[in-house]
Amino acid sequence: MTLTKIAPQNLRTPGPTPIPDDIVEEMSLPMINHRGPEFKELIEATTEGLKQVFMTTDDLYILTASGTGALEAAVVNTLSPGDRVIACTAGAFGDRFVQIADTYGADVLRMDFEWGDAIDPEAIRAELQKDPSIKAVLVTHNETSTGVTHDLESIARVVKGEFDKLLLVDAVSSLGCLPLPVDGWDCDLVATGSQKGFMIPPGLAFISISARGWEAYQDAKMPKFYFDLMAAERSLVRGQTPWTPNVALLYGLRLGLDRILGEGLESVYDRHAEIGEYTRAGVKALGLTLLANDEARASNTVTAIKMPEEIDGGRFMAMMREEEGVVLAGGQGKLTGHCFRIGHLGWVNKSDIAEVLEALGRVLPKVGFKG
Repeated sequence: MTLTKIAPQNLRTPGPTPIPDDIVEEMSLPMINHRGPEFKELIEATTEGLKQVFMTTDDLYILTASGTGALEAAVVNTLSPGDRVIACTAGAFGDRFVQIADTYGADVLRMDFEWGDAIDPEAIRAELQKDPSIKAVLVTHNETSTGVTHDLESIARVVKGEFDKLLLVDAVSSLGCLPLPVDGWDCDLVATGSQKGFMIPPGLAFISISARGWEAYQDAKMPKFYFDLMAAERSLVRGQTPWTPNVALLYGLRLGLDRILGEGLESVYDRHAEIGEYTRAGVKALGLTLLANDEARASNTVTAIKMPEEIDGGRFMAMMREEEGVVLAGGQGKLTGHCFRIGHLGWVNKSDIAEVLEALGRVLPKVGFKG
């Protein structure tokens, strides 16, 4: 089967993200026995590197799955059907976390916030005060669909510091790019994926679990097999995974972690903050409007922009891709057709975003944007 060769692109989706050439090359290393000593060295090194990025001494596991798999693991390893949980949502990925908990039979108190707003820690406090039976709170740190970073530190102070409930965190588009000290904020389970800030393709998920999380595991009755973290623990002590791992991605992960830790976490966070600010300033200078209602909570990994009403969004996105080689992300859920998004996480620098802004400046007038 002959497929069309993909031309070089400025890939600006918030995942998958571009992959450095040396990591691409690293992923072509010879295959090894995933039950052998070479793999033991690989899984132990990458697990330890991930703990440094998570800023945790908790247990941490690498799953061969997407980030959604790690979110499912967070739910099924700590909860039982009928458990009362708060699930906060202000976007498509918050909705996904709600759906996972609901699918497995949790008694979900859904807390909806306007898409474009940040989750309000005070509202969570009010619900926890009203209902002491709540076992856990589910929250998305960075809402990819709206370009909003929620105040997880303040949320954690309420959930953990005041009420001592389980805190399950979707960090898929934040961890490794935005500050998230797992131990410092006392998060119980934190889930993320490989195709965002780690500079490798989709296919691996990472999850940390606290001592409190393991206590919840003992009582959890939701069904689990592939995502059973105790199975992962029993295998990891032997330097293995319970199921067949994606060895090639682990090669890439090892080098990606070397890059992140070599740059230094604070430098990584500063780079993303600088590029996030540069992106927002650039789109506003073009006359576009951010989707985030409070720019102070706007994400430094993805910028969501309202689609101008006067333009054909489909034609605009196609022209950006076909004429400029810039691949943007569209809206999701109820924002489909109403926004577009620029990803700026992982392997990214200002020149990548400058190309996007220049391309926007050429294409927008062609599709009737008045500015």
